[in-house]
Amino acid sequence: MKILILNGPNLNRLGKRKPEIYGSRTMAQILLEIQRNWLDVHFVYKQSNHEGDLIDWIQEANDKGQISNDPYAGIVLNAGGYSHTSVALRDAVEESEVPVVEVHISDTHAREPFRNIDLIADVCTHTIIGHGTDGYKEAVEHILSLAGC
Repeated sequence: MKILILNGPNLNRLGKRKPEIYGSRTMAQILLEIQRNWLDVHFVYKQSNHEGDLIDWIQEANDKGQISNDPYAGIVLNAGGYSHTSVALRDAVEESEVPVVEVHISDTHAREPFRNIDLIADVCTHTIIGHGTDGYKEAVEHILSLAGC
């Protein structure tokens, strides 16, 4: 079983950028913990500061599911700021046949008003907001439950 974890802009700075909001754990630490919890799951991690990369990777995950015997069970997506601005990313998520679980580390509803707008939430299978970096683990658990694991 495979799960794709996608991070959007500025999430390459986890552990360094505003630790009071995003925590002090790096993505490498988060991924290591996730992998240790689910040894039988193959995790693919990608991060980009570029909107088109995220769209391409979502589409590729769907295409692999149509031509491969080893499709993705789900996508964990922290689109960062693109959650609030990208109609194109929303369209890719909406088209996805692979379940997409959205993660926001901070409580976006308790922050600046523009962060209350989430263009992708209603086309995601599930959204996890404000649970810190544990939101990634919760997203994996949700995907595994959808897969019957």
